[in-house]
Amino acid sequence: MKKTEKITLNTIKKYRADNKKITALTAYDYSTARILDESGIDIILVGDSLAMVALGYETTHSVTVEDMLYHTKAVCKGVNRALIVADMPFMSYQADMKDALINAGRFIKEAGSHAVKLEGGYEHVVNVTKRCTESGIPVMSHLGFTPQFLFSIGGYNMQGKNREAMEKILEQALKLQSAGAFSLVLEMVPEECAKIITENLDIPTIGIGAGRYCSGQILVTDDITGKYRDFTPKFARKYADIGSIIKNAATSYRNDVEEGVFPSEAEIFNLDENEKKRLESFKTGK
Repeated sequence: MKKTEKITLNTIKKYRADNKKITALTAYDYSTARILDESGIDIILVGDSLAMVALGYETTHSVTVEDMLYHTKAVCKGVNRALIVADMPFMSYQADMKDALINAGRFIKEAGSHAVKLEGGYEHVVNVTKRCTESGIPVMSHLGFTPQFLFSIGGYNMQGKNREAMEKILEQALKLQSAGAFSLVLEMVPEECAKIITENLDIPTIGIGAGRYCSGQILVTDDITGKYRDFTPKFARKYADIGSIIKNAATSYRNDVEEGVFPSEAEIFNLDENEKKRLESFKTGK
């Protein structure tokens, strides 16, 4: 049955209360967003992972507010049902409260996003979360492995590896919840720790490499479809191999063009007979 009901913050809260799993995927363009929306995905994240997946950077640090706004606008045009969340890029909210609010507001006002996502749980991010939610800007939080802190945490490492580390994540999560965050992404956290964190929060947790007990799951669409082939995380199940399909299609197209079998008679336009006759006497002047 096709899902048609509009997903709102209240929908996400109800899913959490009813123990209904939440589904989320990333999109960076209109056509992908439309397909995901039609497939019934609940949350579409315009992730700053577009830095690597769509723009070819090595990390998420290089993507700008303008990049994110551009792609968020495109995604919003393709979505009728899903809740759209836009990542706030590196240093767009960390330095100054005023800039953070202005940048966050642009994603709602200019791009059409329904919410923004902020990484980290230190005091400033908690304060930004509170000010955003008080200003009518819904916030999804993000703890565990936080890509924008890649260099600070020493690389792509699992977080919350022991009780003390788990307690720190939970402490931050509770502060973010109190600040008004409507959900929490938990990335690369041991399943046992993610389970405890989820059970001690009222807001839903969305796991990415955080096991089976989160309130929902999120993955990068280009990972699960095989379109992004530079690297596939352990936690990303590959549901298709679009990369190979596109490569094979492009190779077949190249061969057909080189061999003169594309375009065929069915793929061209022709003049009517009268115009053909008129061309017979045309002189090129060569």
